[in-house]
Amino acid sequence: MAAPPGPPSLPPVPVPAPVDAGRRIHVLDALRGFALLGIFLMNIEWFTRPPQHMGQGLDPSATGIDRIAALGVYVLVQGKFWVLFSLLFGMGFALMSGRHGGPAFQRVYLRRCLALLGFGLAHGLLLWNGDILHAYAIAGLLLVALDGIPRRRWPWLGAGLYLGMAAGVAAYGLVLDLAQPGLQQEFVDMAAEYEAGAAAAAAALSRGSWAQAVRENAHAFLTLTLPGLVVLLPMVLGVFMLGAWLYRTGRFQDVAAHRGWFARLAAWTLPPGALLLAFALSAGTGFDGMREAGAMMRAMGWMFLASLPLALAYLALFALGFGAPGPGRILRWLAPAGRMALTHYLLQSLVAALLFHGYGLGLWGQVGRAGQVGLVLVVFALQVLASHWWLARFRFGPMEWLWRWISYGSAPPMRVR
Repeated sequence: MAAPPGPPSLPPVPVPAPVDAGRRIHVLDALRGFALLGIFLMNIEWFTRPPQHMGQGLDPSATGIDRIAALGVYVLVQGKFWVLFSLLFGMGFALMSGRHGGPAFQRVYLRRCLALLGFGLAHGLLLWNGDILHAYAIAGLLLVALDGIPRRRWPWLGAGLYLGMAAGVAAYGLVLDLAQPGLQQEFVDMAAEYEAGAAAAAAALSRGSWAQAVRENAHAFLTLTLPGLVVLLPMVLGVFMLGAWLYRTGRFQDVAAHRGWFARLAAWTLPPGALLLAFALSAGTGFDGMREAGAMMRAMGWMFLASLPLALAYLALFALGFGAPGPGRILRWLAPAGRMALTHYLLQSLVAALLFHGYGLGLWGQVGRAGQVGLVLVVFALQVLASHWWLARFRFGPMEWLWRWISYGSAPPMRVR
């Protein structure tokens, strides 16, 4: 890899303050909008399937076009877009620390992470137990604690954290394969317990009141989501470190001038990512829960291993398109949605909950995977259009404005002058 040109130079900001639109790096905003689309494609399924089935792959009831859509999302989307979004979070950390630095930055960033933790907990308990914001907040605090480590070590430490945990999951699957014959009854009992939990969750979410849905969300958040941090948190932190290093290479300030570097990044990451994805698919695409725990964990581990290089490949290909005159004009349309990423992420959950849960339209189980994909495309297109309209009048999205108020300690001006 050629020596990086160094981080981009931005005009100094003497006091920490929100950044105006003219100072933003638009390719990162557009990438964030692109990541939002992928995250919604993945998340929407879990507003109409019980959380106990997460990790079990494709819905066994999906057939025909729904099966094709489910497989397409599983292959092209699953795992890649939360990694891409995490890379962008790490870039945001590097951008803020480079612009401000010192104790002032640390105070702002501490409040920023604590506010995000509050948003994530509220989201996970009130709307959807699969929230990832709380993990981002905790990993962001850890990132500040690691800020004293020399920057040249960040990519190696970050990659080691992520790949080490992913390989550990795959290895755990092999251990379960070896242990399962001698513990057959224990696995059967665990599978029965999970299925009972899944049935209770489906009843509460599909037919219950909002209060019942909140109780089920709280139960799933405490028993499934939070324990999952043991694996997820080191991986998120590792990707944050990689994202911070990527930003500090300075190449995102002018992606058109660094097309060769992004092309090489895609060439380095796409083939190994595709190979690892093939290993994941060979382990299976659907599993009978704990009865096939070994194969399920092996597939999950291989998918984790594939997701990092493929997310980097997506990032590189997007940057190449953004730097080209024709595709760049189209991709720039995503930038306003990326500037309102927190608002849209929470809004996507609200829309999905009102559509599928019992306290809304109650469409749980009635919209197949193909219909879900179509719904996501329609909702996301409306979000993009709404973002253009909103940001022509206001400086921030509603949640972004609140987040900045908490982070900087005063309410920033909302109206565009």
